[in-house]
Amino acid sequence: MEEVLTVYTQPYDPQRPVVCFDETSKQLIEEVRHPIVMEPGQPERYDTEYKRNGVVNIFMGFEPLAGKRLIEVTNRRTKADFAQYIKTLLDEHYPHVQTIVLVMDNLNTHTKASLYEAFPPEEAKRLADKLEIHYTPLHGSWLNMAEIELSHLSRQCLDRRIDSKEKLQSEATAWMNQRNQKQTKMDWRFTVEDARIKLKRLYPAYHAG
Repeated sequence: MEEVLTVYTQPYDPQRPVVCFDETSKQLIEEVRHPIVMEPGQPERYDTEYKRNGVVNIFMGFEPLAGKRLIEVTNRRTKADFAQYIKTLLDEHYPHVQTIVLVMDNLNTHTKASLYEAFPPEEAKRLADKLEIHYTPLHGSWLNMAEIELSHLSRQCLDRRIDSKEKLQSEATAWMNQRNQKQTKMDWRFTVEDARIKLKRLYPAYHAG
């Protein structure tokens, strides 16, 4: 926890951007009847019956000090999907940086080993050498700012029935572009000192001998 909190206090360095990464799933829901449109005094009304069109995965990368997001919708969340997202992040969005300081949780796909399963060794090492990874602790996913951004995305954009991966990607991209244009940043204020006070019960007891 303190390691991640210390990363968040680092000043902005364009050659070492801090990027938080997380993912979530979204069930695709198709209407079986057209909703009744909104009228004066009447909200839009939906039928309770619907059709399930499967589940897709949403990857979120968030650079809090620049107010920059990268969202990608995939069919699955395998090691290969994670590896491809990291390659896109490095080669297309941060091609000239020295290192990406990556904050994420301990999901079993979130490792440099995933790069070696998806790419030839030389390519995997090239990508891995540009990553400095810091993991959030178990039950500490709230320390990941990308998780907070995913929560905003879910409430502001995805809180309705969406029937296809393509539509979901379009809607999420529009939301992402709007926030990126505004450079909506995150003012993180929870520090190591705050943690030692507010989460004192989680620290081992120390007795001077």
